[in-house]
Amino acid sequence: MQDDRMQASRFELKYLITEDTALKVRDFVRSYLSLDEYGIGQPNFSYPVHSLYLDSNNLEIYWRTINGDKNRFKLRLRYYNTDPDTPVFFEIKRRMKDCILKQRGAVRQDAVSSLLLGHSPTVDQVVSKKPSNLVSLQRFGELMMGLEARPKVHIFYKREAYVSDDDQVRITLDRDVYAEPNPMFTIKTKVSKPVHSYRNIVILELKFTNRFPNWFRELVRIFNVMQCGAAKYVSSVNELGHRRLRAPEAVMEEPSLLRDVRPGDDLPISAQQDRGIFDFRE
Repeated sequence: MQDDRMQASRFELKYLITEDTALKVRDFVRSYLSLDEYGIGQPNFSYPVHSLYLDSNNLEIYWRTINGDKNRFKLRLRYYNTDPDTPVFFEIKRRMKDCILKQRGAVRQDAVSSLLLGHSPTVDQVVSKKPSNLVSLQRFGELMMGLEARPKVHIFYKREAYVSDDDQVRITLDRDVYAEPNPMFTIKTKVSKPVHSYRNIVILELKFTNRFPNWFRELVRIFNVMQCGAAKYVSSVNELGHRRLRAPEAVMEEPSLLRDVRPGDDLPISAQQDRGIFDFRE
């Protein structure tokens, strides 16, 4: 089973950069952090990340993010392959300004359908018997049932990650974000005719649990990057279109705010225009 090294509370700062800048950031970061063990020996030092996002039929979670609601969250399943011996994490992700709060519980892959249908996990289905694992799964189920949330979007991307020895500082570079509708109560890794978000863009995330490292400031200064938002679920819904996700007509209109692109010093205007729409909120 894959170890769960999730940090329950941490700060996340996001930047949209070009591939050329990403390669320079990689060289810079290697002076401070080690390559994540899952990227060792992988092409471009990256490993696959899969998420199945849940939402209500009227996309309430999506709209809470768009509207910037203070008490907002996302419900998702995080997994890395479909090997029966690897866990699936049921995650609740909350944001309070730049601070990310997470709860998640791990279950066996054969338990996914049952939990998505609203059933409580059995002892044999959970990966860990720790109370926190069970509490997280219970809370996930409560939020899911309260919103009548169901599987909506499967998102896949490649992650290059670097981490400190004490696991308190982490930097990730996410590339090739693809998404497709997935209303099924199962997980998968193969995609069919997906949409492509953040085309020709790399999502840089600086993550830390306590003090903002001084060398983070140096990184931001050297590469002249501008902090923004990069909500993969929101951008994926925008790319897929509400009709494709079977959302009601009442929420079909796309907010004009999503069309207001703020050019960053590091990001060429031509690349932004190629992208079409950026979401600068999480």
